[in-house]
Amino acid sequence: MYSMKLLFLSVCLLQLVFAIPVRKDGPVPNTPENIAIIASGNYPQNIEELSGQFQGDMVLTIEQERMLNGLDRTGLIDTNYRWPNNTIPYELSDIFSQEQKDYIELGLRELERVSCIFFVRRTTEENFVSVEGNGSGCSSNVGFLNRGQQRVHLQLYPPGQGCFRIGTIIHEFLHTLGFYHMQSATERDEFVTIMWEHIQSGTEGNFNTYPADRISNFGVEYDVTSVMHYSAWGFSKNGFATIVPHDITLINVMGQRTGMSDRDISRLNSMYC
Repeated sequence: MYSMKLLFLSVCLLQLVFAIPVRKDGPVPNTPENIAIIASGNYPQNIEELSGQFQGDMVLTIEQERMLNGLDRTGLIDTNYRWPNNTIPYELSDIFSQEQKDYIELGLRELERVSCIFFVRRTTEENFVSVEGNGSGCSSNVGFLNRGQQRVHLQLYPPGQGCFRIGTIIHEFLHTLGFYHMQSATERDEFVTIMWEHIQSGTEGNFNTYPADRISNFGVEYDVTSVMHYSAWGFSKNGFATIVPHDITLINVMGQRTGMSDRDISRLNSMYC
């Protein structure tokens, strides 16, 4: 009798395991709630924080998630995630208007201007970035994946708005180059206070920090004004700030998307140049 019960429980457990969806590489579907908020145009945070991916807009591989969470020894600062020869081949989808394409190019040229990075139109390169538009916000893979095509998604907006703010384009391509959000930095709490009581339930993990052996600021001081920083109202459940800088005068420029700060430029050059 005991053996039969044990067999029955084992069969039930196997059925449960195989019924659980298997996590696959690639973007996850955005939530209907986020899509509705984006469509409304009424949100205090940056649009990429509503894109439904890891920390809002980062499309991580399973390997990257394991590394970030300390399940594998190799850190995300691994040079294997840097683009060879500092060069990123890319394609622009025909879904974009010429004006939108020109604006994307403007962001890429700005990254080139301040660094040793080169963006080149793809010809026959096996590994490249496909810049595409969808209805779910803005997102990007993180770093060089060496898996052929990888993507940057920019929801269609007039230049200067939504995913087509120049700082947002730069933000997503800095993810492509291998950068994570500033507020994930090990020393984050020395510069800002996380207001946990105002964070949407279930999104607290977006505010995790990680050890210096997994992510790095490359010797550059923490930067509240980084183009890679969350805004003060990211993932707020009640309209109150979820991140408050210790220098309160910076609260309205934290999460700015006008362009790279001086320290962003220093980090990029320390990483690649």
